[in-house]
Amino acid sequence: MDTASHLLLGVTLAGLAQLTPAVAHDPVLAQAVMVATVVGSHAPDFDTVARLRGISFYIRFHRGITHSLPALFLWPLLISLPVAWGFGQMEYWGMLYGWTLLAVVLHVFLDMLNAYGVQCIRPFSRRWVHLDVLAIFEPFLFALHLTAAVWWIGFGGEAAVLFPAAYAITFAYIGVRAWQHQRQVKRVKSALNTDGVCHVLPSFHPFRWRFVIEAEQRFYTGRIEYDHVLLEDVYPKQYRDEIIQATVGVDGVRAFLGFAQRIHVTWKERQDGYEVTWSDVRFWYDRKLPFGVDVVLDRELNVVEYRLGWRKKAWDPPFV
Repeated sequence: MDTASHLLLGVTLAGLAQLTPAVAHDPVLAQAVMVATVVGSHAPDFDTVARLRGISFYIRFHRGITHSLPALFLWPLLISLPVAWGFGQMEYWGMLYGWTLLAVVLHVFLDMLNAYGVQCIRPFSRRWVHLDVLAIFEPFLFALHLTAAVWWIGFGGEAAVLFPAAYAITFAYIGVRAWQHQRQVKRVKSALNTDGVCHVLPSFHPFRWRFVIEAEQRFYTGRIEYDHVLLEDVYPKQYRDEIIQATVGVDGVRAFLGFAQRIHVTWKERQDGYEVTWSDVRFWYDRKLPFGVDVVLDRELNVVEYRLGWRKKAWDPPFV
């Protein structure tokens, strides 16, 4: 999810902690829980500092080890101990650890539900897990938790009522979206009469989805609007010839191949050489493939330059 949503859920987790009598009756402990859950809700995304090492390092590192199984337990330790000490609540360190753990686990769980995904089963596997159920930003969930938080903090709402209701609705909503997703996958496969690998990706609109199917010879991309499956583009797969193979060892391409799943690669001749374009078809949008690597080669197939990342403005979709 986006940063604002993660932080907001940290606030509402602190509200949920009011169900614990010790937290409800001790303002200092309540403040400590608030700090721990808000920081814990964002902690796995501290890996954004990897951008300072360059985009290749960032793509290898982001949502990797910081979202892994060991990190689930390490982040709460690194957060809850100083918070407990700073607020003079060492006797409640175990409680603070537990609420921080819940915040971190919820962060990774929500990230797992979107299209980008996480490497959450490291160190056992580097496989990217993405369930494609939620968009990176869910307006309904954001409005729900913002309303609960404002009502509690600004108008003295009853935390014991507001936050259990908010989280019950949240998980019910996730369940509905998961059910929708499974229906859409079946609908797309039936409409295109194919057994290829099918990704159905959510949008901000609850009844509009995008899909990608990888068949043996080509990729199919399109949209689902309510119950209508609309095929938009077909991308033929290309054999990796000598020109394409010359780019495989490029650092940016290796980083891309470690993350991408539905890989489309093409090349074109330039006046002074060649340009090879690697793209991840999962992130297609508006008849374009905006995420990948562009590698420029000279006539002797030496790498002149490359560019890894998004071929779009930051404010343009898709948002992942």
